[in-house]
Order: sequence, then C-alpha cells, then structure tokens
Amino acid sequence: MPVNRSVYEEIINELGPRGVTLVAVSKTKPASDIRELYELGQRDFGENYVQELIQKQSELPDDIRWHFIGHLQSNKVRMIAPFVSLIHGVDSLKLLQEVNKQGAKLGRPISCLLQMHIAQEETKFGLDKAELKEVINQLKNFSDNPFAPIHGLMGMASFSEDLDKVRQEFKTLKNIFDDLRSEHFSGDPRFTTLSMGMSGDYLAAMEEGSNMVRLGSLLFGERVK
Repeated sequence: MPVNRSVYEEIINELGPRGVTLVAVSKTKPASDIRELYELGQRDFGENYVQELIQKQSELPDDIRWHFIGHLQSNKVRMIAPFVSLIHGVDSLKLLQEVNKQGAKLGRPISCLLQMHIAQEETKFGLDKAELKEVINQLKNFSDNPFAPIHGLMGMASFSEDLDKVRQEFKTLKNIFDDLRSEHFSGDPRFTTLSMGMSGDYLAAMEEGSNMVRLGSLLFGERVK
C-alpha cells in the first residue's frame, strides 16, 4: 500500500499548530515508502528493529532523523550509535550507560528518552516508579552521562478500546514527566519531550500533553507480518 498522502497532510496540519512532532513509524515498510513521505517533507522516522534500521539508513538521505522506538538490547547500541537521533526506549540504567559509552567513543551525544511502564499489560517494557527513582538516584545529577542526555519520557498505553483507561495512563505519564522536570531537570533545557500516542490513540495522547506521536498504520497502512 502506498503512503496515504491526504491523511499525512491532514495529520501535519493537525499537529503543527500544537507543536507536536510526528515520528512516522516505518517498520517493515520498504525504503521506497519512506522516500515518498520524505519527499512530502517528513524527516522524523521510527524503526523497531536494529538490522532494518541499519539497512534503511544506508539507502536513504542523510538528513533523516532516525528514532529507535523498539526494545533495544545493550549489545546492539554500537550498531546504531553513529547515526541515530533519538532512542525512545531506554528502560534500564545499564542501557543508558551503554548509550553513553558508545556516544563517548564517537564523540557525539545520543539523545535518549526514559521509557515508563504505564500500561496495565505485562507485555510492555519500561521502568516503574521505583526503578525510575533508582535510575535518577544513580545518575549523580546527570554529570556522568554527558553522551546520553535525557530529553524526556516515552510510554505506551494499553491496547484497549476503553478510552478512559487509556487517557488515565497518559495522565499518569504526564504527571511523572512534570514532576521530573520540576524536581530533577529544572535546569536542563533539553528535557522537553513527552513521546506518547500511536495511530489508535494519538488524539487522546495530545489532549493529555504529548508533544511527540509515533504513527505507522495511519500513514503506511498495516505493517507486513
């Protein structure tokens, strides 16, 4: 299925006035689909799988901002460190430290989001509040990870038709984000990103405070299994 241009333009017009960044989730889609959206002006693209991201990055324009939005294993960070723009799914101190290590080797900071577990589904990755506190406490005022700066939070709501439940999960993440920014990142102008909302729930996410949404099927059609 080709890119749905009319839907893309509608979404951009919807997000623009709200200052919300669109990450086009291109997992399993061919590079030709990404290029079509690129030619419409899209620059932020998200991938879930390391090998697929590496392959597409080698085939597509250098000014694309690549977002890694899947579960990232520490031993694969080095493979995307030279070019990735933002890693959404940092869900452990170990992973954050590995990103910092690889960034230091390359001399380039790699922006990160801490992934919070807000869904009531056990299959979702992410930190709970206790784990988040532990990560924050061990960062020593964030001076020991200069090459893995934390730019905000990411979370995924439950896959549910219960919109009230989904909204409550988004509210929870927004409250955590606000508390962190106030208590720990008040002096850091980089801590500004709240990545929540996908094709089925992005409108609710924006209403609850998201400023970055990750949309795939609305733009590219259902993904290939």
